[in-house]
Amino acid sequence: MSIHIGAKPGEIGEVVLLPGDPLRAEFVAQTYLQDPVCHSRVRGMLGYTGTYNGTKVSVQGTGMGIPSVSIYVHELIFDYGARRLLRIGTCGALRGDMALGDVILAQAACTDSSVNKLRFGGCDFAPTASFDLLLKAHDFARRKGIRAHVGTVLTSDTFYGDDPDFWKLWERYGVVAAEMETAALYTIAASRRVDALSILTVSDSLVSGASATTEQRQKGYTAMMEIALGAGTAP
Repeated sequence: MSIHIGAKPGEIGEVVLLPGDPLRAEFVAQTYLQDPVCHSRVRGMLGYTGTYNGTKVSVQGTGMGIPSVSIYVHELIFDYGARRLLRIGTCGALRGDMALGDVILAQAACTDSSVNKLRFGGCDFAPTASFDLLLKAHDFARRKGIRAHVGTVLTSDTFYGDDPDFWKLWERYGVVAAEMETAALYTIAASRRVDALSILTVSDSLVSGASATTEQRQKGYTAMMEIALGAGTAP
């Protein structure tokens, strides 16, 4: 039984959108879902379930960082039967040609966390997206005229680090953005053979120092929400 999500059995759909911010979960539910019902308020981490184009869809806040997202993803899969999990979050761009508001489809995730080394006895694991969801998301974005970058991201345990240039090594190896949850999402999804994809919006640039407002982060980045709903409910 879930101890962090207050939903009853059957109240959460197989398709779940995963914003870190619970208020973004509320915004998605009120803006896109038909007849949304709040299925959880535990610890203020809001979750809603409704329908989108006739498909039952849930949206569940996860908080920030690997430990928090791991709890919610685990319980959604093991306790509620979630089968398509789509993170809709923000990230910091590591490339100068990416602007605030650009969308990134994360094909894989590097990490500076030790969580997978602990899980795999000191070995490395390569957390990757579901190709099916990645393809659906890319096709949807292209049809809607949304420019979506596809690339590898860095899932970091640190938001405020001591080295302001840490990102340059990752960028040299083709990593396009930094965030804090994707590696955990992909790893847990892989363990249960379910589909997962992170769809991210650039809210900060580690190259230029540009940064979005709190309001933009919460409600302004609707393209990733629409891609997630389109890909998540596609047959």
